[in-house]
Amino acid sequence: MGRSKSSKLWLQEHFSDPWVKLGRERGYRSRASMKLLEIQQRDRLLGPGMVVVDLGAAPGGWSQVAAQEVGAEGRVIAVDLLPMQPIPGVEFVQGDFGDRQVLGKVLGRLQGRSADLVISDMAPNISGMKDVDQPRAMELAELALDLAARILAPRGSLLAKVFQGAGCEEYRAALKSAFAAVKTRKPDSSRARSNELYLLASGFRRQN
Repeated sequence: MGRSKSSKLWLQEHFSDPWVKLGRERGYRSRASMKLLEIQQRDRLLGPGMVVVDLGAAPGGWSQVAAQEVGAEGRVIAVDLLPMQPIPGVEFVQGDFGDRQVLGKVLGRLQGRSADLVISDMAPNISGMKDVDQPRAMELAELALDLAARILAPRGSLLAKVFQGAGCEEYRAALKSAFAAVKTRKPDSSRARSNELYLLASGFRRQN
């Protein structure tokens, strides 16, 4: 079966995208790597020796960046429903981290240690219906916050993708209640027409 016209146009745009080209030249698995690199350059959220949990990690673009930044003394634990090809320095757990057994595997990999940073580039499968897609996207962001609240060390950070729309401001308020500071980031490598944003919450305040 041949590709649809819209599919062909997307592929043409994708492979002519300078950020896609730059990512491939640098050996990254996805365009998303460039977004995290931009945020890293500005905010220095990743550092040597850190423990990082990457949610919705496949195909591994963010995990690649995290692994190179934390170095041999750090750890990156990646989680996704989909399989992911191995990445040096990255421990992979396949499954839904909202499932108790999968969560148990993630906690087991942490070996009793708290995470310094949780990163989430998760997005739902887009249906094209905003009333359906937006709640799904916000639910994923909320799940990332729930896990971060469970595993982050005091003063740890969460970087999560959200989409502008219903529930976004409420989510930002939830971050502000749990973290000392919340910043909004829209990397240049994020397509201008996309309403995606990244919220960087730092200074986690663990509740007793």
